Amino acid sequence: MADKKELAVSALRYGTVIDHIPSRSLFKAVRLLGLEDFPTAVTVGNNLPSERLGTKGIIKVADTIFDPAVINRIAIIAPTAVVNVIDDYAVVSKEAVSLPDEIIDLVRCTNPKCVSCHEPMRSRFRVVSREPVTLRCCYCEHEYSGDKIELK
Repeated sequence: MADKKELAVSALRYGTVIDHIPSRSLFKAVRLLGLEDFPTAVTVGNNLPSERLGTKGIIKVADTIFDPAVINRIAIIAPTAVVNVIDDYAVVSKEAVSLPDEIIDLVRCTNPKCVSCHEPMRSRFRVVSREPVTLRCCYCEHEYSGDKIELK
């Protein structure tokens, strides 16, 4: 019997593929990108085999090329993610996500004494470390990393 290779997820003619998302972060990435009610076809694959991660998640969005600032939002929870832009079934660009130096209005400070918990203001965090991702609240200086980072 000959070995058969299959794509775990079907090919995309035009759009964006976000690959190498840690499986535990996949649905957070879907939420961060607002894909729950997206107007074009969205394919989500989870727990796919990955040599680098063990298992990974993948998101394919048809007919859409995202602004890098939007895509880079997922670097908070998926710093290993890679964004592929597809045109006519071919990868035309491939870039790793990058975490900006400051995160505004994406993460919630859970320190009950922080002013951002009691006043109508946007949250602001500085990136202290990229590996592992560690953020520091600009108002109260509390630090959060890993599963302690709470998304809004």
